[in-house]
Amino acid sequence: MRLALSTLGLPGMPLTRTLHLAREHGWEGLELRCAPGETVNLGMTAEERRAAVRACASSGIVPLTLAGYTGVAAPGPDGPVIAGLRDELRLAADLGALHLRVFPQGGDGPRADADARAARRLGTVADEAQASGVRILLETHDSHPRGHDVARVLAAVGHPWVGALWDALHTYRAEERPASSYAALAPHLGYLQVKDVTDRQDLTPLGLGEGVLPLEACVSLLPDRSWVAWEYEAPWYPDAAPLPPLLGRGAAFLTALAHRR
Repeated sequence: MRLALSTLGLPGMPLTRTLHLAREHGWEGLELRCAPGETVNLGMTAEERRAAVRACASSGIVPLTLAGYTGVAAPGPDGPVIAGLRDELRLAADLGALHLRVFPQGGDGPRADADARAARRLGTVADEAQASGVRILLETHDSHPRGHDVARVLAAVGHPWVGALWDALHTYRAEERPASSYAALAPHLGYLQVKDVTDRQDLTPLGLGEGVLPLEACVSLLPDRSWVAWEYEAPWYPDAAPLPPLLGRGAAFLTALAHRR
């Protein structure tokens, strides 16, 4: 099993410092949060993009994913959503990222309409994703929290360069068992994203293994050499413990789970 760390838990930290922390504590890859105020953002110049590539290469850390925020099922016209996808794909390719993370954000309307919007938009850019070498991953999140929700969309897209990101928190909150989530997502799965929390209502992030998420059950289902990424939602919970002191224990926890498979 290969371990990746989301930069969401280290808001505003320079990329070089993040890479140092990851390598120091046994993490092999990064999910690069793409947002204003972060080192990685859509406004990066060509030189800033090249510098990020050099920094990752010199550290030996894999840029696993550009964690974008496009809502592919969002109500409204297709044009702005497709433009956002293309901007994020271009940045992901420039950074050498293997994946682009996208959200559903389908809203409260009919499920079939949200599915159709997402499939249409993802299908529009699927060949472009393949040409760029960046696989788009739709996360189990918001309007599509279960593996079966995401799998419906991906079956409609029917393209190998559009897959799934299994967020273990959202499938847990939707009361979908890990085996059911994995069965739905396995044909499309990019990798597993893990977190830990106190319960379904209190989502303050905890160190891995300190909460209620069925992380061992999720990890036990994965093929050998799968990526597992830890996302620690520090920006949304200012009272959460700082992430850096937890990094070593988190890597050790996941490694122990892998050895028990």
